[in-house]
Amino acid sequence: MEQVLSVYERPYDANFPVVCMDESPKQVIDYKDFIGKDGKQYQDSEYIRKGVVELFVATQPLAGFRQLTVEDDHKASTWVLFIANLMDTIYKDATKVTWVMDNFCTHKLSFFYEYFTAQVAKAYIDRMEIVHTPVHGSWLNMAEIEFSVFTRQELDRPFTDKKDVEIVAKKWMNQQNQKKKMINWQFKNDDARIKLTRLYPII
Repeated sequence: MEQVLSVYERPYDANFPVVCMDESPKQVIDYKDFIGKDGKQYQDSEYIRKGVVELFVATQPLAGFRQLTVEDDHKASTWVLFIANLMDTIYKDATKVTWVMDNFCTHKLSFFYEYFTAQVAKAYIDRMEIVHTPVHGSWLNMAEIEFSVFTRQELDRPFTDKKDVEIVAKKWMNQQNQKKKMINWQFKNDDARIKLTRLYPII
């Protein structure tokens, strides 16, 4: 926890950006329509499950920037390509990027060697640092704040297919980036040692 909070206390530096990353599933469903006795079309309460899509978000809190994509799954390959794409585009000029994310089984730098040559994988890894949130401490990941806002504003309704989710996600992302909506994180190590004193060993 303190490692994550220390990362959040770093001042903004374009050469050493701090980026929070997370994934979240969204079920895709389709409702049946029927014609009532009055001749009007109604939506049945029953629905057809059409699978799940995965939302990937990367947010740079001090820059007011976020990248939001809709993927078919959350496999290691999907994670690697999501991170690599950002390293090749948005953060191509950064000296080193610190990624904050949970300790999910796919969030391992070693997976880069499974999808790139050793030389390319090493080049990525040399420019990256991953800081994992503690177990049961995913609330420390500021990417969850992005998902919370996005869900309340746009996602808390049924979607019939992946394309619908992609349209809404792209529109919301662009609006937020234009506003440069930053996250003002106030919880620091000094606060943690007071408010979460029960988590610390007694010496």
